Amino acid sequence: MDRRDFLKNSSLVAGGLLLSSFQLSACKTKPKIRKISPNEKVNLACVGIGNRGADIIKALYNTGHCNVVALCDTDLGANHTLDILNRFPDAKRFQDFRAMFDEISNEFDAVCIGTPDHSHFPIAMLAMSFGKHVFVEKPMAHTFEEVELMMRAEKRYGVVTQMGNQGHSEANYFQFKAWKEAGIIKDVTAITAHMNNPRRWHSFDSNMKSMPPGEPVPSTLDWDTWLTTKFWHDYNHDYINGQWRCWYNFGMGALGDWGAHIIDTAHEFLDLGLPTEINMLYANGHNPFFFPYSSTILFRFPERGDMPPVDITWYDGIDNLPPIPAGYGNVELDPNIPPPSSGEIIPSKLNPGKIIYSKELTFKGGSHGSTLSIIPEEKAQELAANLPEVPQSPSNHFENFLLACKGQEQPRSPFHIAGPLSQVFCLGVIAQRLNTKLLFDRKTKQITNNKIANELLKGSAPRKEWKQFYKM
Repeated sequence: MDRRDFLKNSSLVAGGLLLSSFQLSACKTKPKIRKISPNEKVNLACVGIGNRGADIIKALYNTGHCNVVALCDTDLGANHTLDILNRFPDAKRFQDFRAMFDEISNEFDAVCIGTPDHSHFPIAMLAMSFGKHVFVEKPMAHTFEEVELMMRAEKRYGVVTQMGNQGHSEANYFQFKAWKEAGIIKDVTAITAHMNNPRRWHSFDSNMKSMPPGEPVPSTLDWDTWLTTKFWHDYNHDYINGQWRCWYNFGMGALGDWGAHIIDTAHEFLDLGLPTEINMLYANGHNPFFFPYSSTILFRFPERGDMPPVDITWYDGIDNLPPIPAGYGNVELDPNIPPPSSGEIIPSKLNPGKIIYSKELTFKGGSHGSTLSIIPEEKAQELAANLPEVPQSPSNHFENFLLACKGQEQPRSPFHIAGPLSQVFCLGVIAQRLNTKLLFDRKTKQITNNKIANELLKGSAPRKEWKQFYKM
């Protein structure tokens, strides 16, 4: 079925898949949020049901705290959606999330969003305006302004929100919190954050002069709705199924993909907020269309209370490994690379993670829920008896969200906590895109030294039929 036949034969809407004027009017008033008792299950609508979206749906369902009542995907019926469609045959099916809200908004309590980064915003905003709790995969949104609007909407509509950086419900979260409160982690001055795994989502030529040429749209795909707010692009197979991550128009690169799993706990518990400077130190393969093959970005955060300024240096790319301190521990070395004069060791391979430098101690850690270690080992043994007990997590990240919907827990990564972290990534992406240094005013939330960069805080103007989502 092509798009024309789909629209003709569906009962979604007449005249362009837009919400009815009645529903749009209703969105402007404070919604009524259904109270869900502890003995009930949360009725869940799922937008984005293939690839990572499928993983999210399974994880939420496996908690035993939800019913999957609706499934929505712009590529409904494609191979990567069949698993979820077969698992939940009784769930109502939609190809456009706007139609799902227009037709059955009274049948679900919460929405999970596992779509490409550029489409997180309109789905989440519509859900909150209807009084629906929202779980959205990281990063929260595609632009700085979109994240800002989502944080305001969370507060205005009073719904439960959660960003999908699941390390916030695993061991690293509780360890970092306990060590910070006990004074083990204090006076942090610098963090090295690194993601040096192969860039799985593209191998394009950085000398390309234009976006890939248009191709016929697959029969299962509603390409117009896939684009959501973004200006029109002709379809190309290299825009979908994970490849979207590499394009500035749709994704957030390695920083947006992995940053929330690497620097999230440091950002929250060190109260970093927003940086004052974002400096692009290295960009291999810089071009106007997709993210560099490798990037080094310096983020500078000011003093916060009695805490000193912090520099976070982000490294991505398989050829762009950070220096690591003596005593780091097990690492695979390249004997052909001599150590630098500083005595630091350059590894040939390094798992995604972080090195945290304080005035007295140095810590190393991985991504997601991986716990920190004090290095070198001799120092760790010396301090072992003084380390506080770290509590166990009462729930995983998905259960935490559903329990929060029922009022039994507080969400650990709500928008007002995850938002500033996501905005850090948005600022980093602007620096990558322009390959330059940015100065940022934390009070006015404006870039002060580059007009084009400041305009990119908002990004490109949405298409006409999507402007309403920025006014909800």
